[in-house]
Amino acid sequence: MGGRGRSRTQRKHFRQSRENVWKRPKSDDSQNPENSSNSTPDDINDSRVNRDPGWQPFATQNTGFDEYYKEQEIVSPEEWDAFIQYLRKPLPAAFRINSSSQFYMDIRRQLENDFTISLQAEDTDGSEVAAIKPLPWYPNNLAWHSNFSRNQLRKNQTLERFHEFLKLENETGNITRQEAVSMVPPLFLDVHPHHFVLDMCAAPGSKTFQLLEMIHQLTEMGTLPSGMVIANDLDVQRCNLLIHQTKRMCTSNLIVTNHEAQHFPSCHLHSHINNSETGNSKEPGISQLQFDRVLCDVPCSGDGTLRKAPDIWRKWNAGMGNGLHGLQVQIAMRGISLLKVGGRMIYSTCSMNPIENEAVVAEILRRCEGSIELMDVSSELSQLIRRPGLKKWKVRDKGVWFTSYKDVPKYRRSVVTSGMFPSGKTYEETSEHNHETVTAELFENGKESSGNELQLIDNPMAPTHSLEAEVSTLPLERCMRIVPHDQNTGAFFIAVFHKLSPLSVTQKKPVSLPRKMDSSNAQAEKSKNEGKEDSDGVEIDSTRGTEGQLSEATIDADTLENGIGEAALDADSNIVSEENEKEEAQPSPDTKNGAEVVRGKRKLQIQGKWRGVDPVLFYRDDTVIDSIMEFYGIKDSFPFKGHLITRNIDNNHVKRIYYISKSVKEVLELNLLSGQHLKIASVGLKMFERQTSKEGATAPCLFRISSEGLPLVLPHITKQILYASAVDFKHLLQYKIIKFSDFVNPEFGEKASKLMLGCCVVVLRRDDNVLSDDQQVDASTVAIGCWRGRTNVAVMVTAIDCQELLERLSSLMATETVLMQENSSSQLETDKVAYKNDSELKEDIKTLTPATLG
Repeated sequence: MGGRGRSRTQRKHFRQSRENVWKRPKSDDSQNPENSSNSTPDDINDSRVNRDPGWQPFATQNTGFDEYYKEQEIVSPEEWDAFIQYLRKPLPAAFRINSSSQFYMDIRRQLENDFTISLQAEDTDGSEVAAIKPLPWYPNNLAWHSNFSRNQLRKNQTLERFHEFLKLENETGNITRQEAVSMVPPLFLDVHPHHFVLDMCAAPGSKTFQLLEMIHQLTEMGTLPSGMVIANDLDVQRCNLLIHQTKRMCTSNLIVTNHEAQHFPSCHLHSHINNSETGNSKEPGISQLQFDRVLCDVPCSGDGTLRKAPDIWRKWNAGMGNGLHGLQVQIAMRGISLLKVGGRMIYSTCSMNPIENEAVVAEILRRCEGSIELMDVSSELSQLIRRPGLKKWKVRDKGVWFTSYKDVPKYRRSVVTSGMFPSGKTYEETSEHNHETVTAELFENGKESSGNELQLIDNPMAPTHSLEAEVSTLPLERCMRIVPHDQNTGAFFIAVFHKLSPLSVTQKKPVSLPRKMDSSNAQAEKSKNEGKEDSDGVEIDSTRGTEGQLSEATIDADTLENGIGEAALDADSNIVSEENEKEEAQPSPDTKNGAEVVRGKRKLQIQGKWRGVDPVLFYRDDTVIDSIMEFYGIKDSFPFKGHLITRNIDNNHVKRIYYISKSVKEVLELNLLSGQHLKIASVGLKMFERQTSKEGATAPCLFRISSEGLPLVLPHITKQILYASAVDFKHLLQYKIIKFSDFVNPEFGEKASKLMLGCCVVVLRRDDNVLSDDQQVDASTVAIGCWRGRTNVAVMVTAIDCQELLERLSSLMATETVLMQENSSSQLETDKVAYKNDSELKEDIKTLTPATLG
């Protein structure tokens, strides 16, 4: 294994521990009922039992689930059977075209004119393959939906070509495989290219990818938007998943951080700070880190993903939602505090539980006291079928229904809080002592004999103190609920907030969750089930519920809004991380220049107060930077110096140089000046890589242009560029290494031999008939990075990118051939008409006489 086992991005981080229960054994034949788009889970389970009598499928039912949601009335009694029937079916596959991709129009055209027609034809011929179709509510036909599951895509021979197409385009970043309802929240954020956006719970990254597309929309090639995205997630392994997903975007406008969302740090500039840390004599562009848009897609019980994670059926219980309510409120409140006045925040979950949805929204509105409003977005995305939020609901705890907080016994009020109820009212004392005694007896008698504290108690006759549920006076009908049977999707909840003013002066903020609760576990196990990673729904321990709300601390809202007093602002973070701070914040005696010397071992990297994290340093080696600019002829108009960073403190051993946008640069400068509160896992676009081969060490420039950075820097370089015909370009992709003398166009080989040794860029010439190399670079330009060796040109592109470009090139050449044939046919018809007209004219001339001429 060598050093591969120690990599921070090991493949095991991307695996899922949950078995895919819809996946059948490889030995199954193609006639298996699982291949049919019309098969139900019962059909699939029966076929498996016949093949393997010892195999036991997950039960797609839960009596506690049925009772709970019938009582909450999330759908009408008439719809219940259809609702449950859809929940038991596998979730159809969905994917989204990356609108910032160079080939997004070609991909959309291929879907519309090739796969849609061919699959429809197969369906007409009697196969059980349904047609794919665009989602009607997603703009510009960029999101597509199929009526077969991902397992059917993998196993059905008829769909093999389509499945291979999806895999290839997903790997290269041209499409993102994402659940349809998961695409909805970013659409309501109304993101523009100049916005600063925070994605608080971002992993696995499908929504972050979507936000980056919106930031980059309308951006010309070689330019960058003035906005940026910060994607945060608590768990380190999920951060790796997030980085793996977003790196396909090839953006310099992204920072990935690793924090508890409810304690996401605020960076603001203190007047006494010296700017020498960043090497700048002037103030950074921003003095406080605030956001125009915040996506708050919180950890939840995930029962809206039952169609994708059917193992949730056997794990589900009402305590899952109760246990996460407090954490969800804290995360949402932190998001609002980081939101600019006039900004917009989305609160969303993949849960159907009103305790995680409307109850959280109501509590946020009450705490903010008019500083925010719940927006009515019913006129937006009119083709999206959605239902209004609930105005009333009940709370269930240990098998007992409560309709009001006054009914909750004192010894359960640390778990069942007043904020879970529609009114949000608190009561000093419970009603009567006898009610307390009766309720206690119900808890005692209702427990299962197995001793499992999480098991729901199926006792629908359990009495409650109040008969009717409270009705909220807040405009919760403005929330949106998406249910499975409306448009064959998963379930989702969305609320859109608009910040009207700074938070009130006496805003209260809950003290952080105690260590015994360990909220990180709940957040790290967040169930989102989106994108290619197939995250799974998980069981949340209800005993870790809302113990974080045992006490509250009052802070000044002006401090929260205006950044006065860093200690007060991050007091909650200091409480939670007190033990870690003692270990991490204090550099050891052997620490020097951001690295701790460990005797006999590799140096431990330090990023500010974060030990074991690679530092983020502005790269200021002018000798190397000047050599790069000279070698590639980078124009002075391109903002280059001051926009390069590295993750290594030793300039002599820098392997990669990253490029950052102006907005990211401002955030990094602010973070350095404010004490490096941000724990940065990934930042910037990898633009240059050190060439470590023996031949590379002798080249005039040690750094080559990476594939990720080429589209950005290409319009700004004037040297080391070659323009190839379609034939030579195709041969390079096919054979990877070609000698100068073996190119079809000898002039191309001669020009290649005259370049300096080192990295070069080969651009596909648009018109083979035009031999001039003066070609304008735009969004349609196709180029690859290569290495000009002593006798040859070698491609420096991954195999998957070569495959994708070859298919694009073949498609392009085929299209040009068809157009040429059509033009030839058209010209032939024109010539025939001209010839016919000429013949008729000659006949007319013959009939002319002097009389007619006179």
